[in-house]
Amino acid sequence: MASAPRSPMAAPRSFVWSRRVFLTLLTVFVAVPVWVMVSSSLKPLQDVSGEFRWLPAELTLSPYVDIWSTVPLGRYFVNSLVVAGAATVCSVVIAVFAAYAVSRYEFRGKRFFTVTVLSTQMFPGILFLLPLFLIYVNIGNATGVALFGSRGGLILTYLTFSLPFSIWMLIGYFASVPRELDEAALVDGCGPLGALLRVVVPAAVPGIVAVTVYAFMTAWSEVLFASVMTNDTTRTLAVGLQAYATQTEVYWNQIMAASLVVSVPVVAGFLLLQRYLVAGLTAGAVK
Repeated sequence: MASAPRSPMAAPRSFVWSRRVFLTLLTVFVAVPVWVMVSSSLKPLQDVSGEFRWLPAELTLSPYVDIWSTVPLGRYFVNSLVVAGAATVCSVVIAVFAAYAVSRYEFRGKRFFTVTVLSTQMFPGILFLLPLFLIYVNIGNATGVALFGSRGGLILTYLTFSLPFSIWMLIGYFASVPRELDEAALVDGCGPLGALLRVVVPAAVPGIVAVTVYAFMTAWSEVLFASVMTNDTTRTLAVGLQAYATQTEVYWNQIMAASLVVSVPVVAGFLLLQRYLVAGLTAGAVK
């Protein structure tokens, strides 16, 4: 029986097989480290410290129980949720109003503002570490407001690099929303704020979700500033995981178990918001 003729628009067979091989290799490249983490988290410590085996000789769930008592992981978890959540909310709220003003109104210094916002992404974060440290210490000495070593100080720190990118991204997305929607809302009796909240924001949900995911993931996994700007009480997960390595022992199975546990909120949020994230990253790219 003759095979069905190929469509003129179909991709060449060489491209199809190359794509399959590439995706297979990429899947293996991603899946192997995850499997090592999962298998190591289910092994006793002596098995993890000994000769590596792909399959655990003995399965145990004790690492997932011990991670909460070996170090105060629960406190680190709460700190990360509070800091990342507050930094995300502040970034999104401020970015929405700032991006709407830039995309809809003409004002003196508009171009300078947008270029300045974008230029902040050119510098590595370590350049801001010492200045922020000195500013927080001096503010604390002068006013008694403890920014250094506090959650509030860490939230302000994360805003310095998540807010500029959020504003820049939403400027492009709001610019792709037709201005006729604003004009129709104004004709119906809404003010500028009402047009923003009732018309533009619902139309820009994918872009706002993309900014939200970016801001949360950035704050959740940040290590540099969290290692300097926190203390034993305000330490976050990204820094707290190193506490499983002591001077006498490294609890590799608990490190793997804790790493899997702390990644659950980010992975779950990404899977739930994936369709909005993809739309938000692409819809504002072309006006």
